[in-house]
Amino acid sequence: MGDNAARRPAPADSSDGPLRPGSDFEGYRIHRLLGRGAMGAVYLASNARRRLVAIKALALAAQFDRDDLPAARERFATEARSAARLKHPCIARVYTSGQARGIDYLVMQALPGCSLDRYAQPARLLPEPLALHVAASVGEGLAHAHAHGVLHRDVKPANVMLEAASRRVKLLDFGLSRLTDNARTRTGLVLGTPAFMAPELLAGSAAHPGSDLYALGVLLFQLLTARLPYEGDSMGALLRAIASGPPQALATLRPDLPAGLGALVARLLDKSPLTRPADGTALAAELREHIARWPSAALHR
Repeated sequence: MGDNAARRPAPADSSDGPLRPGSDFEGYRIHRLLGRGAMGAVYLASNARRRLVAIKALALAAQFDRDDLPAARERFATEARSAARLKHPCIARVYTSGQARGIDYLVMQALPGCSLDRYAQPARLLPEPLALHVAASVGEGLAHAHAHGVLHRDVKPANVMLEAASRRVKLLDFGLSRLTDNARTRTGLVLGTPAFMAPELLAGSAAHPGSDLYALGVLLFQLLTARLPYEGDSMGALLRAIASGPPQALATLRPDLPAGLGALVARLLDKSPLTRPADGTALAAELREHIARWPSAALHR
Protein backbone atom coordinates (compact mmCIF):
# COMPACT_ATOMS: atom_id res chain seq x y z
CA MET A 1 0.00 0.00 0.00
CA GLY A 2 1.22 3.45 -0.72
CA ASP A 3 0.99 4.39 2.96
CA ASN A 4 2.25 1.02 4.07
CA ALA A 5 3.33 -0.42 7.37
CA ALA A 6 7.06 -0.50 6.90
CA ARG A 7 7.97 2.98 5.82
CA ARG A 8 10.20 5.06 8.06
CA PRO A 9 8.15 5.90 11.16
CA ALA A 10 6.77 9.42 11.27
CA PRO A 11 6.83 11.45 14.48
CA ALA A 12 3.93 10.65 16.77
CA ASP A 13 1.29 13.31 16.28
CA SER A 14 -2.40 12.78 16.94
CA SER A 15 -3.22 15.29 14.21
CA ASP A 16 -1.74 12.91 11.62
CA GLY A 17 -4.64 10.49 11.76
CA PRO A 18 -7.70 9.26 13.62
CA LEU A 19 -5.85 7.08 16.17
CA ARG A 20 -3.74 8.53 18.97
CA PRO A 21 -0.40 6.84 19.76
CA GLY A 22 -0.58 5.32 23.22
CA SER A 23 -4.34 4.69 22.99
CA ASP A 24 -6.20 1.38 22.65
CA PHE A 25 -8.28 0.46 19.62
CA GLU A 26 -10.29 -2.75 19.26
CA GLY A 27 -7.90 -4.74 21.45
CA TYR A 28 -4.72 -3.24 20.02
CA ARG A 29 -2.33 -0.72 21.57
CA ILE A 30 -1.40 1.99 19.06
CA HIS A 31 2.35 2.70 19.17
CA ARG A 32 3.07 5.22 16.44
CA LEU A 33 2.08 6.54 13.06
CA LEU A 34 3.94 4.88 10.21
CA GLY A 35 2.59 6.77 7.22
CA ARG A 36 -0.28 8.57 5.58
CA GLY A 37 -1.79 8.41 2.13
CA ALA A 38 -4.86 9.32 0.16
CA MET A 39 -6.80 6.41 1.61
CA GLY A 40 -5.89 6.87 5.28
CA ALA A 41 -3.17 6.38 7.87
CA VAL A 42 -1.16 3.34 8.98
CA TYR A 43 -0.05 2.67 12.55
CA LEU A 44 2.28 0.24 14.25
CA ALA A 45 0.33 -1.53 16.99
CA SER A 46 0.42 -4.65 19.13
CA ASN A 47 -2.15 -7.06 20.50
CA ALA A 48 -2.48 -8.43 24.03
CA ARG A 49 0.32 -10.91 23.32
CA ARG A 50 2.58 -8.05 22.22
CA ARG A 51 2.54 -9.26 18.63
CA LEU A 52 3.28 -6.36 16.32
CA VAL A 53 0.79 -5.61 13.56
CA ALA A 54 0.01 -2.74 11.23
CA ILE A 55 -3.41 -1.12 11.38
CA LYS A 56 -4.59 0.80 8.34
CA ALA A 57 -7.35 3.27 9.20
CA LEU A 58 -9.23 4.18 6.04
CA ALA A 59 -10.89 7.54 5.52
CA LEU A 60 -14.02 6.21 3.77
CA ALA A 61 -16.39 8.51 5.64
CA ALA A 62 -14.45 11.51 4.34
CA GLN A 63 -14.47 10.26 0.73
CA PHE A 64 -18.12 9.31 0.34
CA ASP A 65 -21.35 11.09 1.07
CA ARG A 66 -23.93 9.56 3.39
CA ASP A 67 -25.86 7.81 0.62
CA ASP A 68 -22.78 6.15 -0.91
CA LEU A 69 -20.91 5.27 2.28
CA PRO A 70 -22.77 1.99 3.05
CA ALA A 71 -21.96 0.60 -0.41
CA ALA A 72 -18.32 1.69 -0.07
CA ARG A 73 -18.07 -0.07 3.28
CA GLU A 74 -19.57 -3.22 1.79
CA ARG A 75 -16.99 -3.14 -1.04
CA PHE A 76 -14.25 -2.64 1.55
CA ALA A 77 -15.46 -5.65 3.56
CA THR A 78 -15.61 -7.78 0.41
CA GLU A 79 -12.09 -6.83 -0.72
CA ALA A 80 -10.72 -7.34 2.81
CA ARG A 81 -12.21 -10.84 2.98
CA SER A 82 -10.70 -11.68 -0.41
CA ALA A 83 -7.27 -10.39 0.65
CA ALA A 84 -7.42 -12.35 3.91
CA ARG A 85 -7.75 -15.59 1.91
CA LEU A 86 -4.36 -15.05 0.30
CA LYS A 87 -1.52 -16.89 2.03
CA HIS A 88 1.71 -16.66 0.06
CA PRO A 89 5.30 -15.72 1.00
CA CYS A 90 5.21 -12.75 -1.41
CA ILE A 91 1.90 -11.30 -0.20
CA ALA A 92 1.49 -9.34 3.03
CA ARG A 93 -1.03 -11.04 5.29
CA VAL A 94 -4.34 -9.40 6.13
CA TYR A 95 -5.51 -10.73 9.49
CA THR A 96 -8.85 -9.04 10.00
CA SER A 97 -10.88 -5.95 9.20
CA GLY A 98 -13.79 -4.07 10.65
CA GLN A 99 -15.45 -0.78 11.45
CA ALA A 100 -15.39 0.89 14.88
CA ARG A 101 -15.74 4.45 16.18
CA GLY A 102 -16.56 5.51 12.63
CA ILE A 103 -13.20 4.15 11.40
CA ASP A 104 -12.89 1.43 8.77
CA TYR A 105 -9.70 -0.53 9.35
CA LEU A 106 -7.49 -3.42 8.28
CA VAL A 107 -5.15 -5.31 10.61
CA MET A 108 -2.15 -6.49 8.61
CA GLN A 109 1.28 -8.02 8.90
CA ALA A 110 3.89 -5.54 10.16
CA LEU A 111 6.78 -5.54 7.72
CA PRO A 112 10.41 -4.42 7.85
CA GLY A 113 12.03 -2.71 4.89
CA CYS A 114 10.67 0.03 2.65
CA SER A 115 8.54 0.39 -0.44
CA LEU A 116 10.01 0.19 -3.94
CA ASP A 117 9.44 3.94 -4.33
CA ARG A 118 12.88 4.27 -2.74
CA TYR A 119 14.48 2.13 -5.45
CA ALA A 120 12.80 3.79 -8.42
CA GLN A 121 15.15 6.79 -8.13
CA PRO A 122 18.21 7.20 -10.42
CA ALA A 123 20.73 7.18 -7.56
CA ARG A 124 19.15 4.22 -5.77
CA LEU A 125 18.46 1.61 -8.44
CA LEU A 126 18.79 -1.95 -7.20
CA PRO A 127 21.42 -4.30 -8.65
CA GLU A 128 19.83 -5.76 -11.75
CA PRO A 129 19.58 -9.35 -10.47
CA LEU A 130 17.83 -8.10 -7.32
CA ALA A 131 15.40 -6.01 -9.41
CA LEU A 132 14.59 -9.15 -11.43
CA HIS A 133 14.16 -11.13 -8.21
CA VAL A 134 11.70 -8.51 -6.94
CA ALA A 135 9.68 -8.68 -10.16
CA ALA A 136 9.72 -12.49 -10.12
CA SER A 137 8.50 -12.51 -6.52
CA VAL A 138 5.68 -10.12 -7.36
CA GLY A 139 4.79 -12.32 -10.32
CA GLU A 140 4.59 -15.37 -8.06
CA GLY A 141 2.40 -13.48 -5.59
CA LEU A 142 0.10 -12.37 -8.40
CA ALA A 143 -0.15 -15.93 -9.72
CA HIS A 144 -1.33 -17.10 -6.29
CA ALA A 145 -3.89 -14.30 -6.08
CA HIS A 146 -5.15 -14.84 -9.62
CA ALA A 147 -5.56 -18.57 -8.92
CA HIS A 148 -7.87 -17.57 -6.07
CA GLY A 149 -9.85 -15.18 -8.24
CA VAL A 150 -8.31 -12.04 -6.73
CA LEU A 151 -6.93 -9.17 -8.83
CA HIS A 152 -4.62 -6.50 -7.46
CA ARG A 153 -5.57 -3.65 -9.81
CA ASP A 154 -2.87 -1.24 -8.57
CA VAL A 155 0.57 -2.84 -8.88
CA LYS A 156 3.15 -0.07 -8.50
CA PRO A 157 6.32 0.59 -6.45
CA ALA A 158 4.43 2.06 -3.50
CA ASN A 159 2.51 -1.21 -3.11
CA VAL A 160 5.55 -3.50 -2.93
CA MET A 161 7.79 -3.81 0.12
CA LEU A 162 11.40 -4.97 0.03
CA GLU A 163 13.63 -5.89 2.93
CA ALA A 164 16.93 -5.66 1.03
CA ALA A 165 19.06 -7.63 3.50
CA SER A 166 16.85 -10.73 3.32
CA ARG A 167 15.60 -10.09 -0.24
CA ARG A 168 12.06 -10.58 1.11
CA VAL A 169 9.36 -9.10 -1.12
CA LYS A 170 5.75 -8.45 -0.12
CA LEU A 171 2.89 -7.25 -2.32
CA LEU A 172 0.33 -5.09 -0.51
CA ASP A 173 -3.15 -3.58 -0.84
CA PHE A 174 -5.04 -6.08 -2.98
CA GLY A 175 -8.22 -4.58 -4.36
CA LEU A 176 -8.20 -1.40 -2.30
CA SER A 177 -8.11 0.81 -5.39
CA ARG A 178 -11.71 -0.32 -6.06
CA LEU A 179 -12.98 1.41 -2.94
CA THR A 180 -12.92 4.86 -4.48
CA ASP A 181 -14.13 3.82 -7.94
CA ASN A 182 -17.52 5.49 -7.57
CA ALA A 183 -16.15 8.70 -6.10
CA ARG A 184 -13.51 9.02 -8.81
CA THR A 185 -15.90 8.17 -11.60
CA ARG A 186 -18.28 10.92 -10.50
CA THR A 187 -15.49 13.48 -10.81
CA GLY A 188 -14.27 12.14 -14.14
CA LEU A 189 -10.90 10.95 -12.85
CA VAL A 190 -9.17 7.88 -14.26
CA LEU A 191 -9.25 4.87 -11.93
CA GLY A 192 -6.01 3.38 -10.61
CA THR A 193 -2.55 4.82 -11.21
CA PRO A 194 -2.56 5.95 -14.87
CA ALA A 195 1.10 5.30 -15.70
CA PHE A 196 0.66 1.66 -14.64
CA MET A 197 -2.70 1.05 -16.34
CA ALA A 198 -2.86 -1.34 -19.26
CA PRO A 199 -4.18 0.14 -22.53
CA GLU A 200 -7.28 -2.05 -22.45
CA LEU A 201 -8.26 -0.59 -19.07
CA LEU A 202 -8.08 2.92 -20.49
CA ALA A 203 -10.38 1.72 -23.26
CA GLY A 204 -12.95 0.67 -20.68
CA SER A 205 -12.32 -3.08 -20.47
CA ALA A 206 -12.54 -4.87 -17.13
CA ALA A 207 -9.40 -5.61 -15.12
CA HIS A 208 -7.97 -9.11 -15.57
CA PRO A 209 -4.75 -11.00 -14.70
CA GLY A 210 -3.03 -9.68 -17.84
CA SER A 211 -3.59 -6.08 -16.76
CA ASP A 212 -1.86 -6.84 -13.44
CA LEU A 213 1.08 -8.29 -15.41
CA TYR A 214 1.21 -5.17 -17.59
CA ALA A 215 1.52 -3.05 -14.44
CA LEU A 216 4.30 -5.35 -13.23
CA GLY A 217 6.07 -4.71 -16.55
CA VAL A 218 5.89 -0.97 -15.92
CA LEU A 219 7.24 -1.52 -12.40
CA LEU A 220 10.17 -3.60 -13.70
CA PHE A 221 10.94 -1.01 -16.38
CA GLN A 222 11.07 1.66 -13.67
CA LEU A 223 13.30 -0.43 -11.40
CA LEU A 224 15.78 -0.87 -14.25
CA THR A 225 15.74 2.69 -15.62
CA ALA A 226 14.18 5.08 -13.04
CA ARG A 227 11.90 6.06 -15.91
CA LEU A 228 8.44 5.07 -17.09
CA PRO A 229 7.86 3.38 -20.46
CA TYR A 230 5.31 6.08 -21.32
CA GLU A 231 5.77 9.71 -20.34
CA GLY A 232 3.84 12.86 -21.16
CA ASP A 233 3.81 16.56 -20.36
CA SER A 234 0.20 16.27 -19.19
CA MET A 235 -2.22 13.60 -18.08
CA GLY A 236 -3.91 13.74 -21.48
CA ALA A 237 -0.61 13.26 -23.30
CA LEU A 238 0.30 10.34 -21.04
CA LEU A 239 -3.04 8.60 -21.59
CA ARG A 240 -2.84 9.09 -25.36
CA ALA A 241 0.66 7.62 -25.41
CA ILE A 242 -0.40 4.54 -23.43
CA ALA A 243 -3.48 4.05 -25.60
CA SER A 244 -1.85 4.38 -29.00
CA GLY A 245 1.91 4.93 -28.88
CA PRO A 246 4.82 2.51 -28.54
CA PRO A 247 6.58 2.34 -25.17
CA GLN A 248 10.17 3.42 -24.81
CA ALA A 249 12.46 0.49 -25.57
CA LEU A 250 14.45 -0.76 -22.60
CA ALA A 251 17.52 -0.99 -24.84
CA THR A 252 17.34 2.74 -25.56
CA LEU A 253 17.80 3.63 -21.90
CA ARG A 254 19.85 0.57 -20.85
CA PRO A 255 21.84 -0.73 -23.84
CA ASP A 256 24.00 -2.67 -21.38
CA LEU A 257 21.18 -5.06 -20.49
CA PRO A 258 20.69 -8.38 -22.31
CA ALA A 259 18.51 -8.17 -25.41
CA GLY A 260 16.39 -11.04 -24.14
CA LEU A 261 15.45 -9.06 -21.06
CA GLY A 262 14.38 -6.14 -23.22
CA ALA A 263 12.23 -8.52 -25.29
CA LEU A 264 10.57 -9.86 -22.13
CA VAL A 265 9.76 -6.36 -20.88
CA ALA A 266 8.37 -5.48 -24.31
CA ARG A 267 6.04 -8.50 -24.13
CA LEU A 268 4.81 -7.42 -20.71
CA LEU A 269 4.04 -3.98 -22.12
CA ASP A 270 2.39 -5.22 -25.31
CA LYS A 271 -0.98 -3.65 -26.02
CA SER A 272 -2.46 -7.09 -26.64
CA PRO A 273 -2.97 -9.07 -23.43
CA LEU A 274 -2.57 -12.27 -25.45
CA THR A 275 1.07 -11.41 -26.17
CA ARG A 276 1.99 -10.97 -22.52
CA PRO A 277 3.34 -13.91 -20.48
CA ALA A 278 0.66 -16.50 -19.75
CA ASP A 279 0.67 -15.88 -16.00
CA GLY A 280 2.81 -14.72 -13.11
CA THR A 281 4.39 -18.15 -12.65
CA ALA A 282 5.58 -18.27 -16.26
CA LEU A 283 6.91 -14.73 -15.97
CA ALA A 284 8.78 -15.53 -12.76
CA ALA A 285 10.39 -18.56 -14.39
CA GLU A 286 11.66 -16.43 -17.29
CA LEU A 287 13.00 -13.77 -14.93
CA ARG A 288 14.81 -16.36 -12.82
CA GLU A 289 16.40 -17.78 -15.97
CA HIS A 290 17.83 -14.31 -16.64
CA ILE A 291 19.11 -14.11 -13.06
CA ALA A 292 20.83 -17.49 -13.42
CA ARG A 293 22.69 -16.24 -16.51
CA TRP A 294 23.82 -12.99 -14.85
CA PRO A 295 27.59 -12.55 -14.20
CA SER A 296 28.30 -13.85 -10.69
CA ALA A 297 29.93 -10.59 -9.57
CA ALA A 298 26.71 -8.68 -10.17
CA LEU A 299 24.72 -11.11 -8.04
CA HIS A 300 26.53 -9.97 -4.88
CA ARG A 301 26.72 -6.22 -5.40
